[in-house]
Amino acid sequence: MSAAATSGRFWFASPPPDVAVEIGGTQVTAVAIGDQGRSPVVTGHASEPLPPGLVAPSLNAVNVHDERALGEVVRTVLQRLGGWTRRIGLVLPDAVAKVSLVRFEKVPEKTQDLDQLIRWQVRKTAPFRIEDAQVSWQPGARVAEGGREFLVVMARTDVLQSYERACAAAGVHAGLVDLASFGQVNAVLAGDAGSRDWLLVSITADAGTLAVVRDEVLVFYRHRHTEGEADLPDLVHQTAMYHEDRLGGGGFARVVLAGASLLGPDDGERLRRALEARIGAPVHAVDFRSAAAIRDRIAAGPEILDALAAPVGLLLGERAAPRRAAGVAS
Repeated sequence: MSAAATSGRFWFASPPPDVAVEIGGTQVTAVAIGDQGRSPVVTGHASEPLPPGLVAPSLNAVNVHDERALGEVVRTVLQRLGGWTRRIGLVLPDAVAKVSLVRFEKVPEKTQDLDQLIRWQVRKTAPFRIEDAQVSWQPGARVAEGGREFLVVMARTDVLQSYERACAAAGVHAGLVDLASFGQVNAVLAGDAGSRDWLLVSITADAGTLAVVRDEVLVFYRHRHTEGEADLPDLVHQTAMYHEDRLGGGGFARVVLAGASLLGPDDGERLRRALEARIGAPVHAVDFRSAAAIRDRIAAGPEILDALAAPVGLLLGERAAPRRAAGVAS
C-alpha cells in the first residue's frame, strides 16, 4: 500500500484502466470507457443481479460468502460487456471502509513521519487492529497557520482481499479500488461542479452516505445505516446545520442525489422534494453525461445513471487524477 498524493490515488498507482466493475450487495455492474474525439464516452455497460446473501457489505465481518460464485458473476458481466481486459478498476460499497477526516495543526515534512502520525491518530478509533488493515490517506483542506486535514480510509485487509480474489477467479486483476461514494463524487467533479460547496447524498437499500465537497476537496463525510428514506431528510438537515455552524458554509450550491431510483419513481421523487424543502437548495439526480456520454440507442433512465455513476466516476477520476476528490486503491 502506498500513501496517496494530491492526485487522490490511494492504495497503489498505475496507468488508469478502461473498465470498472462495481460489486454491491445486490448486483455487479461493469462499465467500459473510450474516447470519441477528445471526449470520454461510455462504450458499454452491463449488470447482473447477485443471489441473496452472496455479498453482505460490512466493515468488520465476512463480506463475500462464496468467492468463486461471485467470480462467476463478475466473469458473466465482463463477457456481456464485450472485449477483454486483464486489469480493472473495482468499486466497493461504502460500508467496507471507515472514512475519517484528521486534522493536524503542524504537518511533518517527511512523508514517512506523516504516515506514522496518521496511523497513530486513527488507531484510536479503528474498529479493528490497525495491523490487520490497509490504511490510505490523501491531503485535504488547508487550515490556518500551516495546518491541514487529511482524508483517511481504513479497511480490513482480509475483506478487501476477498473481493480481489473473486475478481481473480473471473480472470481479472483489481488494479484500482474505490468506494462507491468516492466514485460518485468524482463523476460530479468530472462534469464541473463549480467552486461553491455542494453535497452528495448517496443511498442504498439500508444505508446513506453524505459528503460535502469544497473546491474539489472533501470537507465532510458521514456513512450510516438507515431505517429507510424517512431518515434521510433529518440526516441531510443535520449535515446542513453542521456545514453552516462548523464549516463556515453559507448553504449548498446544490445537492446531488444518487441511488434514488432504488425507491421507484414516485418514492424517489418524493424524497428529492423532501430534501429540497428541508434544506432550501436544489436537489438533482446524479448525471455524469456532461462528462461522459453514453453510446447507446436507448436513452439512459435514472436506474442506468445511478448504476453507472460510481464506476464511471472511478474511470473519469483516474483520467483527471490531479482533480480527484478521493479514491481508494489496493
